Amino acid sequence: MKILFIGDVIGKPGRSAVKSLLPLLKAETGFDAVIMNGENVSGGMGITPQEANEIFDTGIDLITTGNHVWKKKEILDFLNRSDRIVRPANYPPGAPGTGSLTYRTKTGSVIGLINLLGRVFMHETLDCPFRVADSELKKIGEHTKIILVDFHAEATSEKRALAYHLDGRVTALVGTHTHVQTADEQILAGGTGFITDVGMAGPSDSVIGMRKEIILQKFKSQLPASFQVASGEVILDAVLIEADERTGRCLKISRIRRSHS
Repeated sequence: MKILFIGDVIGKPGRSAVKSLLPLLKAETGFDAVIMNGENVSGGMGITPQEANEIFDTGIDLITTGNHVWKKKEILDFLNRSDRIVRPANYPPGAPGTGSLTYRTKTGSVIGLINLLGRVFMHETLDCPFRVADSELKKIGEHTKIILVDFHAEATSEKRALAYHLDGRVTALVGTHTHVQTADEQILAGGTGFITDVGMAGPSDSVIGMRKEIILQKFKSQLPASFQVASGEVILDAVLIEADERTGRCLKISRIRRSHS
């Protein structure tokens, strides 16, 4: 089974790149399912129900999120209604939506998906992602063999540590949030695929997708600034995960980068 995972999609430029490049990636890789991180699709921060549905219409199967999922209040009820979008599971009980799900692909295969948020260098005070990962795996159940984890976190050490914690119990753990694709994809000893960060689908002439002039001024002045999504050529970062459906082990994990004008 082949699953394509697209990194953080930034604003309209990122959404346009996904819409344009997804058919080409399908023809090239033959993926069976495609997942993307969508917490930044609405002007670079947040997601609305309309944008989520537009994303699903392009052929995306599932959407993960992160710490910006709550930026658009319209999404709260949608999180409760949709069975194709997850928010980080380690928010306190009672938060809208779900942190994990199972999904039957068009080919009839079932995949599990878990979304978690890191705690190191992050502003939120959250439940332990290690313990919550264990509980979410119990919810998904042992009969689901293909399980992916999107760990939306800042610290590379925390991402790698959680990958080792889950090694042999999930098919792959992919990191998101930093918007910079890392060159450390590997399969751990227990058969779990791992990459510290998938990257982003956003403007390349930018600072993690945002207009560089604004970010530079913020760093130099230390004053608050309203971030704006950059323009120009877009890069789309993703990973292709190939898995054994019988065992759930990752057979191969490959980085992908494509450009879109």
